[in-house]
Amino acid sequence: MLRRIVRIFLCPLLALTSCWLCANIEAAEPEGTSEWASISNSHDIAIYRRPRAGPGHNESKVVGEIAAPIAVVHAVIDDVEAYSKFMPYTVECRVLKREADGVLTYQRISAPFVSDRDYTVRVRTTTKTVEGGTSYFSRWETENALGPAEKQGVVRVNLCQGSWLLEPLGPNATRATYTIYTDSGGVLPAFIKNTGSQIGLRKMFVAIRKQVLDPKYAAKR
Repeated sequence: MLRRIVRIFLCPLLALTSCWLCANIEAAEPEGTSEWASISNSHDIAIYRRPRAGPGHNESKVVGEIAAPIAVVHAVIDDVEAYSKFMPYTVECRVLKREADGVLTYQRISAPFVSDRDYTVRVRTTTKTVEGGTSYFSRWETENALGPAEKQGVVRVNLCQGSWLLEPLGPNATRATYTIYTDSGGVLPAFIKNTGSQIGLRKMFVAIRKQVLDPKYAAKR
């Protein structure tokens, strides 16, 4: 029964794991954050969590290897317009503006038994030459004032911050590190948020591992 309840309330959290990308490689840790604590390690996906002050309460980090060249993994993550085709529960994702170092994008998530969630995020990405090739670091945060107005029946997410770090492990392997600090909006019990977010983070990595096999990214190999 608990597992079913978790799945029902998972969706808003999974939604927030599909926000994307951001800024400086040397970005500093937020003030007042604690050390990362290991939460789980299965299916080659390690999940960590640490407390942070503010409405999000906890920040999560996921580390996993993806069997594809780093350029392909980056292309999948940067393919915002395709999220509704491969990211679970994403029903709308559109680019509002492309900028020299990033993108402004609007996303709406729909899932059974809960209201839709939506948000606008600004994503900025930088690259760095490292041993074995190029690494990509992206950071995003909500910019709802620059996106569509709130819609009746859709819960507006006002806090969504995070990052992707992609590092080459070889010609056909990438280490991906994802962080997320968010408040999913609405009223959800803490234990459902915490358990549901773990499931959502794993589902996100599974989706990306599958998407890198799509022939549309073959030119990046």
